[in-house]
Amino acid sequence: MNAIISASELASALAGENPPVLLDVRWQLSVAKAAGEPPFDGRAAYLAGHLPGAVFVDLDRELAGTAGAAGRHPLPDLAEFGAAMRRAGVSAARPVVVYDGGQGWAAARAWWLLRWTGHPDVSVLDGGLTAWEGPLSTDVPTPAEGDFAPVPAAAGLLDADGAAALARSGVLFDARAGERYRGDVEPIDRVGGHIPGAVSAPTNDNVGPDGRFLPAEELGARFKALGATDGTEVGVYCGSGVSGAHEVLALAVAGIPAALYVGSWSEWSSDPSRPVAVGPDPQ
Repeated sequence: MNAIISASELASALAGENPPVLLDVRWQLSVAKAAGEPPFDGRAAYLAGHLPGAVFVDLDRELAGTAGAAGRHPLPDLAEFGAAMRRAGVSAARPVVVYDGGQGWAAARAWWLLRWTGHPDVSVLDGGLTAWEGPLSTDVPTPAEGDFAPVPAAAGLLDADGAAALARSGVLFDARAGERYRGDVEPIDRVGGHIPGAVSAPTNDNVGPDGRFLPAEELGARFKALGATDGTEVGVYCGSGVSGAHEVLALAVAGIPAALYVGSWSEWSSDPSRPVAVGPDPQ
C-alpha cells in the first residue's frame, strides 16, 4: 500500500474492479486577514467542482474536535468520526483516496486519522486537485453507507508529555515554518518558539514547486540528515496537528514510521508552565 497516489494511477484505479472511495477535504488555515475578506469555504469550493463521485469532508467538524485547551484541532470524537466516514461510504474492504486543493495538509490529516484508526488502504492524491487532468463534477453523490469502524492504534499518537520525552530520547520534528519555530513571529498562538529539543523541519521542504512530494530517496536523505537515522524513534508536531500530518505522510513516503503530536504547538503553548525554546538551536 502506497501512502500517495499519482493522478494517472488514480484514474486507472477508478476504472478498476474495486474503485476507491474519494474524499474531498479542501481546507485552508484560518488566520487574520484583511478586513472584510471572507474565510475560505471548502464546501463551496467542492460544490463548484470536484472529482466525480467524491464526497466532501469538513476538516474542522469531522476530522477534529472542538478547539480548546487540547489545541485548535484536537482528535475528533471517534464515534462521530466513524459515523462521518461511514456516511461518506468508507468501508474497510475498499481503498480510500483523499485529496485537497493542492497543499496536501488537509488530505494528510484525513489520511493519518484513517490509518491510525485502522483503515488498511488509504492514499493521498499527490499534488491534490491541481494535479487532476480529468473532468470535474458538480453533482453531489449519496454513497451507500460504509462499514468502517475506527479502532485507534496503540502507537502513532503523542501527547504533550510524550512529545517532550521524545525530543530527548529520539527526534521530534517541528513541521512549521522556520520563523515560527525560532519565535521570530507567531501569528496564531499565545507565544512563539518551539518545544525544547525539537528539530526544525518545515513541511514545505518536502514538496517541489508543483506541490508534489519529492522522491522517496530525497525525502529519506533529508530526514536522516535531520536525525531520523535507523532505529531512532520519530515524532512530529506543527501548529495544530494538520501540517504535521503532512510531515508524517512525507516520512511514510520515505519509509520512516513516525508518531503525531496532535495537540501540537496550539496545545503546548497554551500552558504557561510548559518550557519554550526560541532561536535556531533546538535547546
